[in-house]
Amino acid sequence: MHGDGIKQSDIGYLPQHTEAQMDFPASVLEVVLSGCLNKRGWRPYYSKAEREQADTYMEKLMLTGLVKRSFRELSGGQQRRVLLARALCAAQRLILVDEPAAGLDVKAAEDMYGCLERLNKDGVAIIMVSHDLGKAAGYASHVLQLGEKNVLFYGTAADYAEKTGGVQ
Repeated sequence: MHGDGIKQSDIGYLPQHTEAQMDFPASVLEVVLSGCLNKRGWRPYYSKAEREQADTYMEKLMLTGLVKRSFRELSGGQQRRVLLARALCAAQRLILVDEPAAGLDVKAAEDMYGCLERLNKDGVAIIMVSHDLGKAAGYASHVLQLGEKNVLFYGTAADYAEKTGGVQ
Protein backbone atom coordinates (compact mmCIF):
# COMPACT_ATOMS: atom_id res chain seq x y z
CA MET A 1 0.00 0.00 0.00
CA HIS A 2 1.03 3.61 -0.45
CA GLY A 3 1.35 6.37 2.15
CA ASP A 4 -0.35 5.70 5.46
CA GLY A 5 -2.26 2.65 4.23
CA ILE A 6 -2.28 -0.44 6.39
CA LYS A 7 -0.66 -3.60 5.04
CA GLN A 8 -1.64 -7.10 6.12
CA SER A 9 1.60 -7.31 8.10
CA ASP A 10 0.49 -4.29 10.16
CA ILE A 11 -2.50 -6.16 11.61
CA GLY A 12 -2.51 -8.44 14.66
CA TYR A 13 -5.44 -10.64 15.72
CA LEU A 14 -6.59 -11.76 19.16
CA PRO A 15 -9.25 -14.42 18.54
CA GLN A 16 -11.99 -15.45 20.91
CA HIS A 17 -10.40 -18.22 22.95
CA THR A 18 -11.08 -21.92 22.64
CA GLU A 19 -10.18 -24.65 25.10
CA ALA A 20 -7.73 -26.16 22.57
CA GLN A 21 -5.80 -22.89 22.37
CA MET A 22 -5.62 -22.61 26.15
CA ASP A 23 -3.99 -26.04 26.55
CA PHE A 24 -0.93 -25.17 24.45
CA PRO A 25 2.24 -26.72 25.98
CA ALA A 26 4.71 -23.82 25.64
CA SER A 27 6.18 -21.15 27.87
CA VAL A 28 4.79 -17.63 27.97
CA LEU A 29 7.92 -16.36 26.22
CA GLU A 30 7.60 -18.96 23.44
CA VAL A 31 3.95 -18.05 22.82
CA VAL A 32 4.66 -14.30 22.73
CA LEU A 33 7.70 -14.72 20.45
CA SER A 34 5.67 -16.87 18.07
CA GLY A 35 3.97 -13.63 17.02
CA CYS A 36 7.25 -12.75 15.27
CA LEU A 37 7.30 -15.89 13.11
CA ASN A 38 6.17 -14.13 9.92
CA LYS A 39 8.89 -11.50 10.31
CA ARG A 40 11.55 -14.12 11.04
CA GLY A 41 11.23 -15.80 7.66
CA TRP A 42 13.88 -18.49 7.17
CA ARG A 43 16.12 -17.33 10.03
CA PRO A 44 16.42 -20.16 12.58
CA TYR A 45 16.42 -17.82 15.62
CA TYR A 46 14.61 -14.71 16.76
CA SER A 47 16.60 -11.48 16.43
CA LYS A 48 17.64 -9.34 19.38
CA ALA A 49 15.09 -6.71 18.24
CA GLU A 50 12.29 -9.32 18.20
CA ARG A 51 13.22 -10.51 21.71
CA GLU A 52 13.31 -6.90 22.94
CA GLN A 53 9.92 -6.27 21.35
CA ALA A 54 8.48 -9.34 23.09
CA ASP A 55 9.98 -8.15 26.41
CA THR A 56 8.44 -4.70 25.91
CA TYR A 57 4.94 -6.07 25.30
CA MET A 58 5.21 -8.57 28.16
CA GLU A 59 6.17 -5.69 30.45
CA LYS A 60 3.30 -3.50 29.20
CA LEU A 61 0.86 -6.35 29.78
CA MET A 62 2.23 -7.25 33.22
CA LEU A 63 3.62 -10.64 32.17
CA THR A 64 7.33 -10.33 33.02
CA GLY A 65 7.05 -12.51 36.12
CA LEU A 66 5.44 -15.28 34.08
CA VAL A 67 7.97 -15.60 31.22
CA LYS A 68 9.07 -19.17 32.03
CA ARG A 69 5.66 -20.43 33.15
CA SER A 70 3.74 -22.89 31.02
CA PHE A 71 0.97 -21.18 29.07
CA ARG A 72 -1.56 -23.83 30.02
CA GLU A 73 -0.95 -23.28 33.76
CA LEU A 74 -2.00 -19.61 33.60
CA SER A 75 -5.37 -18.16 34.54
CA GLY A 76 -7.77 -17.23 31.74
CA GLY A 77 -6.95 -13.53 32.11
CA GLN A 78 -3.20 -14.19 32.01
CA GLN A 79 -3.61 -16.35 28.91
CA ARG A 80 -5.57 -13.61 27.15
CA ARG A 81 -2.82 -11.07 27.95
CA VAL A 82 -0.17 -13.48 26.60
CA LEU A 83 -2.14 -13.87 23.37
CA LEU A 84 -2.52 -10.10 23.16
CA ALA A 85 1.27 -9.68 23.52
CA ARG A 86 1.66 -12.28 20.76
CA ALA A 87 -0.71 -10.34 18.49
CA LEU A 88 1.25 -7.14 19.18
CA CYS A 89 4.50 -8.86 18.19
CA ALA A 90 2.85 -9.84 14.91
CA ALA A 91 1.83 -6.25 14.14
CA GLN A 92 1.99 -3.07 16.17
CA ARG A 93 -0.35 -0.71 14.27
CA LEU A 94 -3.77 -2.38 14.37
CA ILE A 95 -5.16 -5.17 16.52
CA LEU A 96 -8.44 -6.96 15.82
CA VAL A 97 -9.88 -8.30 19.08
CA ASP A 98 -12.77 -10.78 19.18
CA GLU A 99 -14.66 -10.87 22.50
CA PRO A 100 -11.70 -9.82 24.69
CA ALA A 101 -13.44 -10.67 27.96
CA ALA A 102 -15.07 -13.96 26.92
CA GLY A 103 -14.74 -16.54 29.69
CA LEU A 104 -13.03 -14.12 32.09
CA ASP A 105 -14.17 -13.20 35.57
CA VAL A 106 -15.05 -9.56 36.30
CA LYS A 107 -11.55 -8.61 37.55
CA ALA A 108 -9.75 -10.28 34.64
CA ALA A 109 -12.17 -8.66 32.17
CA GLU A 110 -11.47 -5.22 33.68
CA ASP A 111 -7.73 -5.91 33.43
CA MET A 112 -8.08 -6.89 29.75
CA TYR A 113 -10.08 -3.76 28.89
CA GLY A 114 -7.52 -1.67 30.80
CA CYS A 115 -4.66 -3.23 28.79
CA LEU A 116 -6.46 -2.49 25.53
CA GLU A 117 -7.11 1.08 26.64
CA ARG A 118 -3.42 1.65 27.52
CA LEU A 119 -2.30 0.18 24.19
CA ASN A 120 -4.71 2.44 22.34
CA LYS A 121 -3.35 5.49 24.18
CA ASP A 122 0.15 4.34 23.12
CA GLY A 123 -0.93 4.56 19.46
CA VAL A 124 -2.25 1.06 18.65
CA ALA A 125 -5.57 1.14 16.78
CA ILE A 126 -7.96 -1.46 18.17
CA ILE A 127 -11.05 -2.85 16.50
CA MET A 128 -13.04 -4.87 19.02
CA VAL A 129 -15.97 -7.20 18.45
CA SER A 130 -18.08 -7.62 21.56
CA HIS A 131 -21.57 -8.60 22.62
CA ASP A 132 -21.08 -6.58 25.81
CA LEU A 133 -21.63 -3.19 24.17
CA GLY A 134 -22.15 -1.31 27.40
CA LYS A 135 -18.78 -2.42 28.79
CA ALA A 136 -16.88 -2.16 25.51
CA ALA A 137 -18.27 1.31 24.79
CA GLY A 138 -16.83 2.47 28.12
CA TYR A 139 -13.34 1.91 26.68
CA ALA A 140 -14.00 2.87 23.05
CA SER A 141 -13.71 6.13 21.16
CA HIS A 142 -16.32 5.06 18.57
CA VAL A 143 -19.08 2.45 18.43
CA LEU A 144 -20.54 0.61 15.46
CA GLN A 145 -23.57 -1.43 16.50
CA LEU A 146 -24.85 -3.80 13.85
CA GLY A 147 -28.26 -5.38 13.60
CA GLU A 148 -29.06 -8.45 11.58
CA LYS A 149 -29.17 -6.52 8.30
CA ASN A 150 -28.42 -2.91 9.13
CA VAL A 151 -26.38 -0.43 11.12
CA LEU A 152 -28.14 0.40 14.39
CA PHE A 153 -25.67 3.04 15.53
CA TYR A 154 -22.39 4.58 14.45
CA GLY A 155 -20.76 7.47 16.28
CA THR A 156 -18.70 8.42 19.27
CA ALA A 157 -18.85 6.38 22.45
CA ALA A 158 -20.11 9.48 24.26
CA ASP A 159 -23.04 9.80 21.80
CA TYR A 160 -23.72 6.08 22.19
CA ALA A 161 -23.81 6.37 25.98
CA GLU A 162 -26.15 9.37 25.73
CA LYS A 163 -28.44 7.54 23.31
CA THR A 164 -28.59 4.32 25.30
CA GLY A 165 -28.07 5.56 28.83
CA GLY A 166 -24.78 3.58 28.89
CA VAL A 167 -26.38 0.20 28.21
CA GLN A 168 -27.14 -1.80 25.10
